[in-house]
Amino acid sequence: MGNVKIVTDSTADIPYDLQRELDISVVPLKVHFGEDETYEDGVDLTADEFYKKLASTSIIPTTSQPTPYQFETEYRRLYEKEKSDIISIHLSSKLSGTFQSAYIASQTLGEDIPVSVIDSKRASYAIGVIVVEVAALANRGASKEECLARLDDLLKDTSVFFMVDTLEYLEKNGRIGKASAILGSLLKIKPILSLNEAGEVYPFEKVRGYKKAVNKIIQEFEERYGSSDIHVGISHAQAEEAANSLMSDLRNHFSIKKQVITNIGPVIGTHVGPGTISVSVTKMTNN
Repeated sequence: MGNVKIVTDSTADIPYDLQRELDISVVPLKVHFGEDETYEDGVDLTADEFYKKLASTSIIPTTSQPTPYQFETEYRRLYEKEKSDIISIHLSSKLSGTFQSAYIASQTLGEDIPVSVIDSKRASYAIGVIVVEVAALANRGASKEECLARLDDLLKDTSVFFMVDTLEYLEKNGRIGKASAILGSLLKIKPILSLNEAGEVYPFEKVRGYKKAVNKIIQEFEERYGSSDIHVGISHAQAEEAANSLMSDLRNHFSIKKQVITNIGPVIGTHVGPGTISVSVTKMTNN
């Protein structure tokens, strides 16, 4: 084990066995169904439980970030246990106050407990793919400086595209207007969404039909990664069969050295809805 510990939040959608294998600490966000029901993402509400609940209620769930105190508590626990340096990598600050909470906690601790807080400017396993690569390096004994250098490369080399099955949840959560949602549904438009350099959701392209969307994503990845060795993560909201099929398609086109298929958890699922598929890719190193 190395002298660097990696912290992230539950929106990274990293499978539990991978969290445990790489000793990644995960601070949960919260999901609220009205005023009376609050759950910690991935702790007392799994992805499957969330989507079942979503389908059986008329309540539109809301989400909230962890408090600075939650991050401070986790940082203290890690440091007191092993006196390790800490790198904390989080959901885009344009989408949540999670990064800000982590940053406030790091400033409260000051120089006593060294924490580097990073805005991934991404969501779901687009965070996860970065966290997993840095955690693997840290577990091989890399220094904090080496981990941060690798992290800088990952932030430049990681791409993500989302395909939503319905525009309903984006409309409910204020990401698009009602007219756009109705029009998209009538025309069977499959919007391909991505995150820009600031970490904001934007419409990358609109195509008609799932197959055309997949072909466009593959084309875009070919231009960005070519024959490079890559780590591919597909996160999905109750669309496992489609996720497996898409991974198979990607294996036919690319040199995939690491692949992960995971669930889109309750917090991200609140905003994108069931049927969503997200594809995240980053370059591997020879180290």
